Amino acid sequence: MVLFGLLLLPILLLLLYFIVRPRPINIPIKNRHVFITGGSMGIGLAIAKQAASEGARISLLARSVDRLQKAKESICQAYEVEVSIFSADVRDYDAVERAIKEAGPIDVLVVNHGVYYMEEFETQGLDVMKTMVDVNLMGSFNVIKAALPLMKDRKDKGPASIALMSSMAGQAGIYGFAAYSATKFGLRGLAEALQQELLVNNIHLSIIFPPVTETSGIEQARERMPEITKIILESSPGMKAEEVGKITIQSIKSGSFSIPCRLDGRAVAIATAGLSPQTSFLMASIEVVFAGLFRFVALLLQWRGYEIIEKYNYSHKKQQVE
Repeated sequence: MVLFGLLLLPILLLLLYFIVRPRPINIPIKNRHVFITGGSMGIGLAIAKQAASEGARISLLARSVDRLQKAKESICQAYEVEVSIFSADVRDYDAVERAIKEAGPIDVLVVNHGVYYMEEFETQGLDVMKTMVDVNLMGSFNVIKAALPLMKDRKDKGPASIALMSSMAGQAGIYGFAAYSATKFGLRGLAEALQQELLVNNIHLSIIFPPVTETSGIEQARERMPEITKIILESSPGMKAEEVGKITIQSIKSGSFSIPCRLDGRAVAIATAGLSPQTSFLMASIEVVFAGLFRFVALLLQWRGYEIIEKYNYSHKKQQVE
């Protein structure tokens, strides 16, 4: 059986190359218009600075005018590029549409905005859950729907990009992340379906899966997140926003669909590849060859997570009895 598998593998890879044949894509950034939601701070600002360093024209959309102005100043001080700012709530379609029309045709749209509140599903209020759905999911619908007509009609018919900021919590559910994970898993379905619709327009989808990223937002979230969630997250070090920003722009340029942000993220991406598009023959081959192995590793990590939860609940109940 093992010998048969070893003989079958090269045949599968040849079929992958000659029939499916993933095609590499090059999406330029220099002298193009990059529009970023949630761009006034954190990962969004880091993405903006990385794009500006490569000569892009930048547009930032967020709610706070003061933060937007500070973000613009920080980019303009470091790079000689044009930066425009727009104040709007992504939940308000009309406001988003006005901002995008004013900004003009977009070559690279980075849908980066998001909110997160970590709490057990049973105790989390429906109003909080609705806020996450409205911002993370419906807000993404609003931004993309408003931008698409201008993206399709752009004079530059070169390859364009729509990148969605998900999370590793959009690849695997985590204790305390139930509602948040639901919105981030939803973005993946949106990206996979949209990629099929927009290929004819030379618009390529990407979805980014960063781990916990050290921003002011995560510091606020830690104040209220369950203790079990804190323990699970502490087992994996966070990333800096600048690292995520650099990886995001480099991966958008290569037309990557799934964008993990470090080695463990790459392993999770392979284990959860499913029917996601793949433009790299090398990565497609790795996914085919190692899918089973990384599924096994993922199960080990999952069992480790369950062990942490069981031990915490046991010790917590023991303390209550004492």
